[in-house]
Amino acid sequence: MTVGKAQSYLRDTRQFLRDYTDGLNVRDLRRLFDRDAVEAYAVLSRDQEAAQPKDDFRRFLHGVKVVFLGISSKLSPARRLLFAASLVAALLGLLNKAAIGLGANVIQIGGAGLWFIASYAGLLFLLVMELVDRVRVRDELEVARQLQSDLLPRAAPEIEGLSFAHSYRTANEVGGDYYDFQTLPDGRLILVVGDASGHGIAAGLLMAIANATLKTAVDVDPLPERVAALLNRTLFRTGDRRAFMTLFYALLDPSSGRLEYVCAGHPFPLLRRAGGSVQEIGSGALPLGLRAEAQLEAGTATLGPGDLLVLFSDGLPEAVDAQQNAFGFERLKSVLGTVGTPAAVHDRILQAFEAHVGAEPLTDDLTLVVVGRDPA
Repeated sequence: MTVGKAQSYLRDTRQFLRDYTDGLNVRDLRRLFDRDAVEAYAVLSRDQEAAQPKDDFRRFLHGVKVVFLGISSKLSPARRLLFAASLVAALLGLLNKAAIGLGANVIQIGGAGLWFIASYAGLLFLLVMELVDRVRVRDELEVARQLQSDLLPRAAPEIEGLSFAHSYRTANEVGGDYYDFQTLPDGRLILVVGDASGHGIAAGLLMAIANATLKTAVDVDPLPERVAALLNRTLFRTGDRRAFMTLFYALLDPSSGRLEYVCAGHPFPLLRRAGGSVQEIGSGALPLGLRAEAQLEAGTATLGPGDLLVLFSDGLPEAVDAQQNAFGFERLKSVLGTVGTPAAVHDRILQAFEAHVGAEPLTDDLTLVVVGRDPA
């Protein structure tokens, strides 16, 4: 091999390694063993008996059994058979190799190699099949994520005298948070923030149901208590008591600043006055969908010139850092203590949030909406 070819080969190898390890960091490697492995074992063992032997060796054998049965139960019958056959082939290869060490002939050496090749080929084929299934599921989740994204507002409405800033982050491919703006023919603005129970696809489906119901309810009667009552009946009739949703729904008159609202199990929004004081608005009530009739109490407030209304889901105050300390309502209120435009306040909240959670992943969806009435 010439020097030029060797250098070219070395460059190609380095480029391959860079591409292959792109995005990899020490934190991800550490998480692979101290978190992902623990979570994987929890998933594999959740349908099996929790009792473990006290003896270390028996505990090890119990763990092996749990992992084997856990993996097998997640596979289709055909793939389960392939998995077991591959493990048997590996075991036979080990036995053949042990026999070699005891003075077996050359034919047995070849037999050991064949058993290992069969084992590796079977496990590799199984891995590829499972990976393909995962890619298909991921593609379907991406379609669901895009459909859900289409239900959320791309931009805030342009209303004289009001300013907006808003953002949405999901903990999974599909989220359960929901928010919307809608302008009525009489000029009033509808503000909605909700949080569907659960995570992933189930929460996303519930969110889609809520979106369709809210649109219909607004057309019938946009009053807060009427809209919430109709949404509650729809969710209750799903027949699944795990299908519920927290909701803050409000009607805002841009000219007067009058705000009519209902709050059903949702974190109380914060009203930051122009002078800097912060107050919660809302009243306690159960989330929608838990009972046939919702017991809701409508409230009113006034958004004065220079005031800000901050709406959010529980993914904001309940987010934790590496020490499991929550972001909390008091921290949120302290961030709101200084004045600023809705965009500035929105960004300041997210900066404080990111500084608090650091490298910790989102465990819940995060919605943040800031509405401000322009100063006089």
